[in-house]
Amino acid sequence: MPKADIHPTWYPDAKVICNGEVVMTVGSTQPEIHVEVWSGNHPFFTGTQKLIDAEGRVDRFMRKYGKIGKTSSKKEK
Repeated sequence: MPKADIHPTWYPDAKVICNGEVVMTVGSTQPEIHVEVWSGNHPFFTGTQKLIDAEGRVDRFMRKYGKIGKTSSKKEK
């Protein structure tokens, strides 16, 4: 026989709150969940993500290692 009263209370309509607004309801062991970021305001999901890296990986590689091939070439006569 399973033990009684060992599981937490389940709230099937727990509110997820972001910036004072209810953004969704989920099932949880807490009646309210306060979050700072959710899929509705995260830059990855909203498409407003800005690239901080102004220089790409290929550009850095070519600047760092691309000069090696140029210095070893022979001069034309």
